[in-house]
Amino acid sequence: MNIISNLIEAHIFRERNGKLEFLLLKRSPEQYYPNLWQMVSGKIKENETAYNAALREIIEETSLIPEKFWVAPTVNSFYSPDKDYICLLPVFAAKVKVDSEVKLSSEHTEYKWLSSEDAKNILAWDGQRRSVDVIVDYVLKRNSFLNFIEIKNRMSLRNTK
Repeated sequence: MNIISNLIEAHIFRERNGKLEFLLLKRSPEQYYPNLWQMVSGKIKENETAYNAALREIIEETSLIPEKFWVAPTVNSFYSPDKDYICLLPVFAAKVKVDSEVKLSSEHTEYKWLSSEDAKNILAWDGQRRSVDVIVDYVLKRNSFLNFIEIKNRMSLRNTK
């Protein structure tokens, strides 16, 4: 069995009236895991950093440009029985303006802005739900034990377009 890390998870949120709303996307019927509600996810290309992959995937899948972008202090994981590997996914958080317009790619058919509780109710995996909790704790409660690293290098954002 191998341990790999070739995917990312990026949670997009906006702040409205002191509460966070998370963007969830419904996978198209032609995709792996059809009709599943999820955050932005995707593969890391060869010679691409994980954070650049996350920024690229956010833009490709939603056309949104984050106003703030962090590495969340958590890693998601899953086991693939067909290929006998464990995959570790770095988790990112992206804050967008409240009036940002979502434009979906062909990978998704619908989107919803949901409260953290509603988002957790439709996310499929426990690790994704934990990521939502980590982001809420950091953004709203500013828990000192969490260490979010903000990616301020806007050059990397421009290179994803």
